[in-house]
Amino acid sequence: MSVPTTTVPRLSATPTFDPLLKPAIHLPKHTLLESPNSRAILVGNWRITASTNPISNAPQCDQLQSDLSTGSDGGLPLPEMTFGSNSLKMEWRTSGFIGQDRRQKRNRSRDQAGAGADKEGDTSAESDLEEAAEEEEAEWIYEFDTLHALLGVKKGYLEPGDGGVKVGYAEEWLKSRTGPSPLLPMPKTVPTKPYDWTYTTTYCGHSPSYPSVTSMDTTPSATSSASSSVTASHSPRNTSPSQWVPFDLNHPSHAKHQIPLAELTRPDPILFYAEVPLFEDELHDNGSSALIVRIRVMPTCIFILSRFTLRVDGVLFRTFDTRIYSSLENDEGTIVIRETTGWEAPYDAVKNRLPKRDDLTPLTDPLFIAKILSELPQSRTTGAGTGWRGLGKKCEWMRVRR
Repeated sequence: MSVPTTTVPRLSATPTFDPLLKPAIHLPKHTLLESPNSRAILVGNWRITASTNPISNAPQCDQLQSDLSTGSDGGLPLPEMTFGSNSLKMEWRTSGFIGQDRRQKRNRSRDQAGAGADKEGDTSAESDLEEAAEEEEAEWIYEFDTLHALLGVKKGYLEPGDGGVKVGYAEEWLKSRTGPSPLLPMPKTVPTKPYDWTYTTTYCGHSPSYPSVTSMDTTPSATSSASSSVTASHSPRNTSPSQWVPFDLNHPSHAKHQIPLAELTRPDPILFYAEVPLFEDELHDNGSSALIVRIRVMPTCIFILSRFTLRVDGVLFRTFDTRIYSSLENDEGTIVIRETTGWEAPYDAVKNRLPKRDDLTPLTDPLFIAKILSELPQSRTTGAGTGWRGLGKKCEWMRVRR
């Protein structure tokens, strides 16, 4: 007796596109460039370049320390892993940069030149980057780099608002040296080279035209003056006098100048992605401190996330995020939105939110730390009780050019 069989339809390895489920996304004209240590995209009025290099060697570290030194403070001890040559640069130009059509025509002319042109074509991407930098000067620049990030680290004795942190065993160590009598005062410790050993920075990027745009704190300081001297020689010509405008929810025209989260969570194609580490340090085995900048360019927008993450074991967690957003489809001109947020919480408050009590691995994941900190109600107000001025949220926007 034969048993009837049921035929199961075989699924195609390549899914079919259903316009009813997801509308087609129009891809803007863009050009991708690449050299051994940098990648770039030309799209619309923008040229975005991500430079990623190995950890700085000894001569590079010496130069970086020299640039960080101001007056008689002796500079700043560099983090264990310092990527001094890494950077992410956004450049804007009214007429845009070298277009894809012009580039294709130039490449075709090279191909027609013969066999010699083929050899030259092997390095055409690198030469394109150099030619673009020489031929077309940006009118507005915004960038992230290691030097300016470290300029935001406090040098000298910490003051109220700096968010100073002691390691978890500091108090126990001091008590062990006071003797058994409770009448003996606690000894006063003085750092031999005072600086913020956690490398906490509220660096949110900077514009060479406006060096004060280097940190969340806009009050004059030695840091901002040092930044001014460093960036003065790199200011582009013909820069429009654009300024950051604080976001006001009650202002009718400001309501639309918010980062559209729905757009960022759509599964749109990614035209360009880069991850640029600036520095990392394990804090003498007492935790971790790191600053990483990420960018993705989609058909409709540009989005940057710069994230500083601090973990001091047994003491606290701290995060400072900078988000940069600009639409590629804005009919009112190029508008850039900047959002900075600082969180902080005691170590145990985050540890108690672990999915598995015995697995501490998530405590080394910046994404998990940021998620938990954003859910804790006190993380943007009182934090861990350090009085750090970086706590809270700040939104700004700028119209580069109409």
